[in-house]
Amino acid sequence: MRQNRSLRHRLLMTSGALLAVGGLLTACTPGTPESETTSSAGQTQESKAPGGKITIGFSGPAADHGWLGAINSAALDAAKQFDDVELVVSEGTNDASLQISQIETFINNKVDAIVMLPTDGAALTDVAIKAMEAGIPVINVDREFSSTFAARTTVLGDNYGMGISAGTYICEQLDGKKDAVVAEIAGIDSLPLTQDRSRGFKEALADCGLKVNNRVAADFTVQGGEASTSQLLAAAPKIDAVWNHDDDQGIGVLAAIQAANRSEFFMVGGAGSKNAMESIKAGDSVLRATVIYPSTQAADGIALARLIAQGEVVTDLITKGVPNRIVLDAPVVTKDNVDQYIGAAFAS
Repeated sequence: MRQNRSLRHRLLMTSGALLAVGGLLTACTPGTPESETTSSAGQTQESKAPGGKITIGFSGPAADHGWLGAINSAALDAAKQFDDVELVVSEGTNDASLQISQIETFINNKVDAIVMLPTDGAALTDVAIKAMEAGIPVINVDREFSSTFAARTTVLGDNYGMGISAGTYICEQLDGKKDAVVAEIAGIDSLPLTQDRSRGFKEALADCGLKVNNRVAADFTVQGGEASTSQLLAAAPKIDAVWNHDDDQGIGVLAAIQAANRSEFFMVGGAGSKNAMESIKAGDSVLRATVIYPSTQAADGIALARLIAQGEVVTDLITKGVPNRIVLDAPVVTKDNVDQYIGAAFAS
């Protein structure tokens, strides 16, 4: 476990530092009265007066999933905090061609910055580069473009870190049980984010001598979660621990577990939905923990876009500026710490 703890320590040090940057955004951005604000470090500093009015274009996904809906609503709420920001929101879509046309409209209208969660990072890369070449900074959220020239700043959740967190927690709970049977219910296998989550999970388990014995992939939906879990349970008569990548599909996962009358194992979820946290707190199912995948990424993108468009900086950084890449933390939520996280959780 020593290597695993070292791996996790490095991840926490890195993502924790970057989370601190996210916390500092509120300290250096005026949305509060003029006098002073308190930074995440507890320091006080003078707030800057609002800069000139800017227009930010936001293009997000279709809200057909609890986490994606939370991404959109958090971005809207973030913009409302700033009197000097006008947010222009395009219709949420899962159609790459439509999203390309939306970004082209933003370019033609000469917005000051664009915040985008692309439906397909590779497909939206060229139009993002076009915006950047037009002098419009692009803030890339969650799904990365295929070129570093396509974005001024990228805000990401830590998919690999989610796998590390889930695997480390399971290792700790199984406490050296070398013959333990571990199952994994992934999301969409073709997505890089799913591949990163699975890779982190596999590596964390290997560090304590375990492996994934049974694995299925769902599709981030309730129906997919239920169907895939039913197949998994039929194929695995004994399981000690399960990691389900996504709490939205987890509703179906838990339904399948209940229908099969299985309770010999514990489960770890993913993303951090409110209903998952309520279940963890109540202790009313096999769900014992979930790993956060922040639904505030686009909201952070709005705050960063404002700073960049106004030529401001993250004030508590020694190197003045706005980072090119921010990766948010992937902490494990359990019954012991759920009250720290449930207030910011999204509804499935």
